[in-house]
Amino acid sequence: MADNEIAQQTQNNILVLCVDRDGDIEVKTGIKTPLIGRAANLDAAVSLALKDPEEPDANAMFEAVRLYDQLISKKNTAETVEVATISGTDIGGVTADRKLSAELTTILETYTTTEIIFVSDGYTDEAVLPIIESRGVPISSVRRIVIKHSESIEETAAVFTKYLKLIVKTPRYSRIALGLPGILVTVFAIFMLLNITLNISLFYYGIALTVIVGAFLLLKGFGVDTAAKKTYSSIRNYSPPALPIQISNYTAIAGILCVIVSFYLGFQYANLNLMLATDLVEGISKIPVAISYFIKGSMDLMIIGTIIILVGRSLTFYFERDNKLLRNGALIAEIAWVRMILDTTANLLNQPRDTEFIIGLQNVAFQQFVQSIVVGILIGIASILLITIISKSTTGFFKKSGDTVEQKEGIHQI
Repeated sequence: MADNEIAQQTQNNILVLCVDRDGDIEVKTGIKTPLIGRAANLDAAVSLALKDPEEPDANAMFEAVRLYDQLISKKNTAETVEVATISGTDIGGVTADRKLSAELTTILETYTTTEIIFVSDGYTDEAVLPIIESRGVPISSVRRIVIKHSESIEETAAVFTKYLKLIVKTPRYSRIALGLPGILVTVFAIFMLLNITLNISLFYYGIALTVIVGAFLLLKGFGVDTAAKKTYSSIRNYSPPALPIQISNYTAIAGILCVIVSFYLGFQYANLNLMLATDLVEGISKIPVAISYFIKGSMDLMIIGTIIILVGRSLTFYFERDNKLLRNGALIAEIAWVRMILDTTANLLNQPRDTEFIIGLQNVAFQQFVQSIVVGILIGIASILLITIISKSTTGFFKKSGDTVEQKEGIHQI
């Protein structure tokens, strides 16, 4: 008993496997696969050759039987040999591979195999090799039966069919390979239907051909089609941001526009109130006056625009319960008082330069300028004290910076 078990374990079981991936055996002869044994394979090969003498699969089956006979004549006592044929379907693709896989499973369950000699008629059948190798049975030899005229034709036909399907089914290539020639043919057919004479038809067709091809090259060369596609995709997939962010963005835009317009108003106000200088010295002397008129004309809208931006940020900080809200509020008060500082600065720069011009603290405009700066400093100090008091009394309302970070991370995770 022990000697028989050892003999079975050391015995080499060879399977000569012929593969017909496109299912010609079943389609042309009506014989069902898998075919196991010499007689079944030989009868099927003869039937297939009689139905179609030019069929390469018949030659592959004859070669499988020949290899079987050769191995039988030379085998030793530690080897067994079997021949089998499996086939796919004329549909090809996944359907054919699944049928081949099922038939291979049937053969391996019937005949215990230790190695496989693979026989095929060429290019397409060798796509089955990964399916066989996945069963864990080593392939000791691959035999390709090539009819003298068929190998290059079959491989060329397979490659041509592959790229033809790629051109037809892939929009990226079909628009160029099929769409552009289709437009040109359609335009030519329209000219012919209009009963235009041949010379005139060819002339206008040449113009249309130049325009269409030129427009296509421009669009592709400058990536207009890709940019338009990305723009459409971004518009279609646009998702509005949270309300605080929207408020901050809109107020920022409005504030920036106000600041830009304020510069224009400042230049216009200075231009209307300032006479042109007759020489360089007079022009230099009028620079302070020009600056004062510019400040007078632009300061109101400039301050309003800046405050609009800060108010938008304050609303965002309020919704986020960020303690920066208090500092932003103090900054708004400071910016509002800057209007007074700008006004006194403009008055100081626009004083008449005569014999009665007073310099120093006795000058009323200078006194107002100093007072505005001092009041601004006091407002800043008062704002700091107010922020300190409010922040201590509202500790439960504002979130800590760590909590804000954790909250934002949680929102991103959701």
